[in-house]
Amino acid sequence: MALHSTTRSRLFIPALTPVYTSTHEIVETILRVTAGVLLVTHGFGKISNPFGAIGMVESLGFYPGVFWSPLLAATEFFGGILVTIGLFTRPASFAAMIVLLVTVYFHGIVRAEGLAGAEKSILWAAIFLFFALRGGNSHSVDARLGKTF
Repeated sequence: MALHSTTRSRLFIPALTPVYTSTHEIVETILRVTAGVLLVTHGFGKISNPFGAIGMVESLGFYPGVFWSPLLAATEFFGGILVTIGLFTRPASFAAMIVLLVTVYFHGIVRAEGLAGAEKSILWAAIFLFFALRGGNSHSVDARLGKTF
């Protein structure tokens, strides 16, 4: 997405136009890979013990926990891998966003931590919303396959 001449004329420092136009896609890729790797890291403990979160998911009203706990583990771990490499980027990011919105509810309301407890989850949900809508860009497996959702 190149900056148009009208955008260039609106920049405070027009000389930065080449920097903005040449780096936006790689920076977007860095954000996607970082978010994916951190999601994998967060999900690693859950995938190692996929039934370990049964009590937590049931305390949020997700019954049966024996179903939801492994689904949570798989969404975080495998979804993070998919986001990292940019394969099925939109559905994997959407699933991650849903998980994070549940954590917003958990920290903000169930544990009554308010914004202080939910702010990281809100930020992460927004990041995954971006990739759910945007997709993986040209630096993704989706692009290499020539297919995307």
